[in-house]
Amino acid sequence: MVLLVDVCDKVALMTLNRPEARNALSPDLAAAIPEAVAELDARPDVAAIVITGADPAFCAGFDLKRLATTGTSRAERNTSTEPPPYWGPFPPHTTPIIGAVNGPAVTGGFELALGCDFLIASERARFADTHARVGLMPGWGLTIRLPQLIGPARALQMSVTGEFVDGRRACDWGLVNEVVPHDELLPRAMDIARQIADIPAVYVAEVRDMYREMAELDGDASYAREHTRARAWMDNRFDQARLAEVRQGIVDRGRTFVADTAADGTTDPQPQEA
Repeated sequence: MVLLVDVCDKVALMTLNRPEARNALSPDLAAAIPEAVAELDARPDVAAIVITGADPAFCAGFDLKRLATTGTSRAERNTSTEPPPYWGPFPPHTTPIIGAVNGPAVTGGFELALGCDFLIASERARFADTHARVGLMPGWGLTIRLPQLIGPARALQMSVTGEFVDGRRACDWGLVNEVVPHDELLPRAMDIARQIADIPAVYVAEVRDMYREMAELDGDASYAREHTRARAWMDNRFDQARLAEVRQGIVDRGRTFVADTAADGTTDPQPQEA
């Protein structure tokens, strides 16, 4: 199977499984990914999705061998002028997707990573946009998403050079959230996913959608819209009874974190009782 899917404890793990081709996007794999995301997003027993690649790569992009041979006829290319049913590599979804980048993420594979909500990277992760080098153009949102994350000048540099960026620089630039030892990548990504799964899915979906909407607004309009949504939530959807049940657990979790960091020699603000 070109895509492996496993669900455990409300977390789904999707693994691109063409290691012999560095998980390049064949037609079967390119079709399987959005189908799996749609199916998982509809499942009530899935609260978060982690996507990774079978070692040694995350995804080498579209299968250049095929594009250079059988994929170059006009009949095989999509020449429709109609817009696609959705933008980016994934269909519309409310379930957060965490990219666990275990190795090179190149061109279409880089766009696949950029389609995730955020990225955790192995020390072996590498990122490159080689669209221009191979004579293709980004179509999954790279020229939109990448400048948002690392700034337009850095994004343009990556696209017009095809230069690889390692995980550490990607983290410094804001492309990935964390870089961890290779063997710790999946455990860390799954731990984050389980933290998401601990929160009611409707709460996660609401705050995730607020981030999406605010990113499309500027200045006072964004503040006004956030305020409107917050007030509407408090008036219509805030669950006071649930907060009373979970409040002590939240406080205890904060105290445990502070105690652990103090033992490590770091200091953090004490958690406040609510």
